[in-house]
Amino acid sequence: MFMLATNAPGTHPNDYISCMKGLKSSFVALISLALSIVAMPCAQAAQLAGVSMPNAESVGAQTLTLNGIGLRTYSFIHVHIYVAALYLPHPMDKASSILNSPAPKILQLHFVRSVGVSQVRNAWKKGLMANCVAPCTLSNAELDQFLATLKPVSAGETVKFVFTGRGFSAYENGQVEGHVDNPKLARLVLAVFIGPHVSAPTLKSELLGGH
Repeated sequence: MFMLATNAPGTHPNDYISCMKGLKSSFVALISLALSIVAMPCAQAAQLAGVSMPNAESVGAQTLTLNGIGLRTYSFIHVHIYVAALYLPHPMDKASSILNSPAPKILQLHFVRSVGVSQVRNAWKKGLMANCVAPCTLSNAELDQFLATLKPVSAGETVKFVFTGRGFSAYENGQVEGHVDNPKLARLVLAVFIGPHVSAPTLKSELLGGH
């Protein structure tokens, strides 16, 4: 879906959205040591639109449980796009509390329909701009740089975001794509799905456990 690069510490939080082609190997060892992410075995899994999501996942030694699962649809005929699942250390139903918490979080997307790169970029642009409200700032140059890292997605592919108090890591089909040390950008990325100005309010409600 996209590729990201690591930010250097001590600089402006909005200055680091960049492409990371060819650097995957440098992150594998880091993430395996710091963010060992494994689906937890369970007797049952959540099912939606023919997609199974585990009831729990882990970040390092911490277990995260399924907070909500929802289906992203498009247009009045409700074309299925992807199934999303949000994992938290404990159940939460207030989006602002989730967004402001430094606790680890996982957002997993399983695509059931292929999406072209222009559609991917338009959706992200709309979501980022709508949810970047003061004191958040995102220049046109920074936005364009982020959008340039996005790729088309095929049906059957899985995209996973792992959020920590330091930033977030992105995975595609289980392979690390990159890491960003930027808490404010991490918050904005998650806000695209559960923030105050989402394009899919039903999905937001489902990720918040139906609230």
